[in-house]
Amino acid sequence: MEKPAVTDAPVNDLIRRRWSPRAFDNRPVEPEKLRSLFEAARWAASSGNSQPWSYIVATKDDAENFARVLQCFNENNQLWTKHAPVIGLSVAAVKNATTGKPNRFGFHDVGQASATMALEASSLGLEMHQMGGIHPDKAREIFGVPEDHEVVAGIALGYPGNPNSLPENLRERELQARVRKPTSEFVFSGHWGKSAAFLPPKS
Repeated sequence: MEKPAVTDAPVNDLIRRRWSPRAFDNRPVEPEKLRSLFEAARWAASSGNSQPWSYIVATKDDAENFARVLQCFNENNQLWTKHAPVIGLSVAAVKNATTGKPNRFGFHDVGQASATMALEASSLGLEMHQMGGIHPDKAREIFGVPEDHEVVAGIALGYPGNPNSLPENLRERELQARVRKPTSEFVFSGHWGKSAAFLPPKS
């Protein structure tokens, strides 16, 4: 299943095609593709090249660790992520490894790494769904995440599956049209809330 975005301006087709499904096929993700995904994350931009990202990952064939990661998702997300062939958690270093000072860009940079990985996933016929519905404290306890790191988000990854495999409420969300607020609502110039002149006027 594909859900290409209907954009107001031309963008790369890879960006149009990337989306976040909840229905995943049970086909395993090839190890070489997983290596490519994390290589893509490796080359994401970061403040001062600090690369403050880490990932905790489990594949379905590693049942013990898969169950451990799954415990870190909230109940609603467990309903569908348990069928994904790969799940994981993104983690940010919140202190600069060199200076020991707080790194206020840590979450931003982890987001960049995960976004880069999601685009690489789409290029390989995979999709990646990131989610905020997780239990960070449980993840810290289960996986021994250091105090100077914060668990950021959950990840489900795999080949897109059949929406009919989902419970009815999730199936409806899977099939509904993709929407975004217009750029005029978040790209400003001169003053907060004043849309940049190069954008189309607000309708």
